[in-house]
Amino acid sequence: MVNGYQPAQAAALDRDCMTLSRHVLQQLQSFGPEAQDLSALMNRIALAGKLIARRLTHAGLMEDALGFTGRTNVQGEDVKRMDVFANDVFISVFKQSGLVCRLASEEMEKPYYIPENCPVGRYTLLYDPIDGSSNVDINLNVGSIFAIRQQTGDDVDQSAADLLQDGHEQIAAGYILYGPSTVLVYSMGYGVHAFTLDPSLGEFILSSENIRIPEHGPTYSVNEGNFWQWEDSIRDFIRYVHRHDGYSARYSGALVGDFHRILMQGGVFLYPGTVKKPEGKLRLLYETAPLAYLAEQAGGRASTGTQPILQVVPDKLHARTPLVIGSSDDVALVESFISERQREAEAELAASQS
Repeated sequence: MVNGYQPAQAAALDRDCMTLSRHVLQQLQSFGPEAQDLSALMNRIALAGKLIARRLTHAGLMEDALGFTGRTNVQGEDVKRMDVFANDVFISVFKQSGLVCRLASEEMEKPYYIPENCPVGRYTLLYDPIDGSSNVDINLNVGSIFAIRQQTGDDVDQSAADLLQDGHEQIAAGYILYGPSTVLVYSMGYGVHAFTLDPSLGEFILSSENIRIPEHGPTYSVNEGNFWQWEDSIRDFIRYVHRHDGYSARYSGALVGDFHRILMQGGVFLYPGTVKKPEGKLRLLYETAPLAYLAEQAGGRASTGTQPILQVVPDKLHARTPLVIGSSDDVALVESFISERQREAEAELAASQS
């Protein structure tokens, strides 16, 4: 006992005080300028999450908080009012931070530049401000996804060409889940850690450290309404899980919520391409690469079905990829159905040419 405190009491108090910014500095084992910058970056992301969470909490009681704006974004998708609000929040919290030179969002055709930050803030924040925004109007889970990259070159022509690199160039990634609790999950290459917002403190407090995805899980998560639009290989996998005990379907329509379940309990999430759109719907830089980074850090896997997501090099800022992500054994199972169909197709082609 020291100064009246039992060791167990001291440990509990220390855990209660493990804020996000403190944890980042401990992860990096440094208090140098770069570590301080990354800690401040995470603090700003956390602030954006708090502001969005507050808006979501009161959305049903506010005018002009729910529904559509009547506009479409660069993807040709209808824009929700909450999409616009959340995108503006990220810009606002970083605009005067001196930390980032650019913000790139799936809601903006081109990156948002902050010239006054560029001499100092050599980082770029890539983000999906509200993932699963169709759930907002009916009070279901939604989330924000983010990644941090180091800017290379001066980007004089503002083409952001240096962002067209594979997912290994991310120096941090994570998401914020807005649900019964607001949870921020992140990794900087030293494992995956979850923080829960304590409203009484206004702080994200460490709730789960060094999260590991089980090698196999019981959950498969996919929009089976698209069954007849998929390639045969994906339908083969769905038929397999229908015929074998031990699998349960869980799909909410919000990528962050569905992935969080997989991260904590194991299983596999799929958002495959279709016959007409084999590239799929999800964006590489803002959605699939950040989540792939987390999955691999947690011992899981993320794949297009034929290639690791983190090896995919985008040809444009809004490039899309199919996604198979989760427990290593379950991702491998999906890939096995895809490779089997490919072998059959190659065999048929060889036979027709002989």
